[in-house]
Amino acid sequence: MEKKTVAILGMMCAGCSANVERKLNSIGGVASAVVNLPARTALVEYDPKVVSLEQMKAQLDSIGYEMVVDDDRNVEAMERRSYVLLRRRVLVSWLLAIATMCLSMGWVDVGGSDAANQLMLVLSLANLLYCGRQFYATALRQAAHGAAGMDTLVAMSTCVSFALSVFNTFWGESFWGAHGIEWHTYYDASVMIITFVLTGRLIEESAKKGTASAIRSLMGLAPKTAHLVDGGEVVDAPLSALQPGDTVEVRVGEKVPVDGTVVSGEARIDESMISGEPEPVAKLKGSRVLAGTVVREGTFRFKAEAVGSKTMLAGIIKMVQEAQGSKAPVQRVVDRIALYFVPAVLAISVLTFALWLAIGGLAAMPHAVLSAVSVLVIACPCAMGLATPTALMVGIGKAAKLGILVKDATALENLRKVDAMVIDKTGTLTLINNGVGGAQSEEVGVKRYDLNLAQSEEVGVKRYDYLQGGGNVESCQMDSSAQIPASKTNHTSSLQTLNSKLNFEAKESLKPHAREAMDALKAEGIEIYMMSGDTEEAAAYWAEKAGISHWQSRVMPQDKEDLVRKLQAGGHRVAMVGDGINDSQALAAADVSIAMGKGTDVAMDVAQVTLMGTDLRRIPDAIRLSRKTVGMIRQNLFWAFIYNVVCIPLAAGALYGVADFQITPMWASALMAMSSVSVVLNSLRLKVVA
Repeated sequence: MEKKTVAILGMMCAGCSANVERKLNSIGGVASAVVNLPARTALVEYDPKVVSLEQMKAQLDSIGYEMVVDDDRNVEAMERRSYVLLRRRVLVSWLLAIATMCLSMGWVDVGGSDAANQLMLVLSLANLLYCGRQFYATALRQAAHGAAGMDTLVAMSTCVSFALSVFNTFWGESFWGAHGIEWHTYYDASVMIITFVLTGRLIEESAKKGTASAIRSLMGLAPKTAHLVDGGEVVDAPLSALQPGDTVEVRVGEKVPVDGTVVSGEARIDESMISGEPEPVAKLKGSRVLAGTVVREGTFRFKAEAVGSKTMLAGIIKMVQEAQGSKAPVQRVVDRIALYFVPAVLAISVLTFALWLAIGGLAAMPHAVLSAVSVLVIACPCAMGLATPTALMVGIGKAAKLGILVKDATALENLRKVDAMVIDKTGTLTLINNGVGGAQSEEVGVKRYDLNLAQSEEVGVKRYDYLQGGGNVESCQMDSSAQIPASKTNHTSSLQTLNSKLNFEAKESLKPHAREAMDALKAEGIEIYMMSGDTEEAAAYWAEKAGISHWQSRVMPQDKEDLVRKLQAGGHRVAMVGDGINDSQALAAADVSIAMGKGTDVAMDVAQVTLMGTDLRRIPDAIRLSRKTVGMIRQNLFWAFIYNVVCIPLAAGALYGVADFQITPMWASALMAMSSVSVVLNSLRLKVVA
């Protein structure tokens, strides 16, 4: 099985994405297909021995959508051309709409109503054929395959209002007048429907660029060219030309093009975009360098090892794309509704027409037609379809910028429910100190202790020499309880206590901001359990330093999994945080699994969330972001459903007989367009509030 994210052009609403998803999943050899409407992509898992991407493309082309399967085609450039064309059509549509409105309202005299109607016919026909032709082409292809979408509603509503207007232009007086019925033309309605819908899509497309900004930022990290060392000469080559084994030169201020190992030179490289660590990292011969990182000082050459889609940056981009394309559980419910939404609206429109005819007879025909058209226009599956994925795209994109890589939408949604967290100690909560290390200790007294000999002598210093481990300890946090008695007869236990604490600090240290992160998690109402394979004394020491009340020592991998399941059995939603192979069992069992980006590949493969770098404050950040993202999804869905529930009856004329109020087709199109735009704009607020 292969998994690939492909661009799908031509999708405009939830009905469109549902049709594409249903079509792809019906193709033999496709295991699963998940469509992301805002991103205009589909994540397809398929068996290349059974079906090819070209065959999938042919199937989608037949129902009015285009799958981009050629990697050499620049999807961004295609979307940019499509956006320019849309903008041009919006401009032309507004010019035609304004001219039509001037004639319809009688602001311009062209020699009578007949001449005005005939001129409006020409203007509206031009608008429909040039500005709105995409609606009709897509609607016809969908109808041929028994499908329907937003384009179907727009096409039907404009065709009905235009056709009625043409009939009235030439036969209105002879038909309606003969029955004593007042008649009108509705060219302005058909033109304004196209104009408002196109305008809404233009605003929507502009806003959607913001939802995908995280992906574009990540893609922009890699340079377009590289300095390839060829036979002693340095030549510029496109990134696609690099192969594993090539030697590449990188200079100060430039970005590393691919992953590799330094072979000559020295530099300091800013890896914050990958690791999240703010300080530049020194790189010497043998050091690993990563694509997208920036050289702050020095020049060096390195041997390319991972190129193209194999680089760490490409892997991160792929993970974010797949996460943004995944579906939250609530979205699956919305998708099922979307499949039946357009047919339901068509049925309501027909019912509205029939009811008004039944109530008012032939005299109510114009009103019945306008009411039916208003229902078609005002119904908006787009708002429902965009409610969840736009919020997810912004939330997951913001998480990526914070150094939090979320594997799928389910993980982001489940993070908000976590109320218990199991965290590994070594490598996750603490850092291993390799070799000599430490910082200045607090003052404990004015004694110097030779811990290896367990003897003491009076000296006027604050440094402690730890000889047993063969290293000089320059860092150990001590408190007043570590005071050593002067008497040599009973100092053994105190020396052992001091020896243990110094030993703990010599071997490892608490990660920066770890205590702050644990306090933030507790403030969110989350109980924290530390698990360690270390001794009881060491586990107690680090738990106290981290501010963790619940801890266990000398645990095996099975013990970690057992604790996770015990907490789950007690009704808790459990997150597991780890970095090693010994954490993989517990990570797999947890409701949400979180791995450290510098941990083992096994841990990161199992985990649903990966933290780049060592800053544990990203865990509470992720939980807060999850809560705000899910809150935004709920807001979007609420207003999308309320909009349709309230506006469809008003468009049908539910208050017409009571308050003489009804939403006309022109205003229905404006409301429909703005409902979609409002969902996207509301989702973009996550960039600020989260």
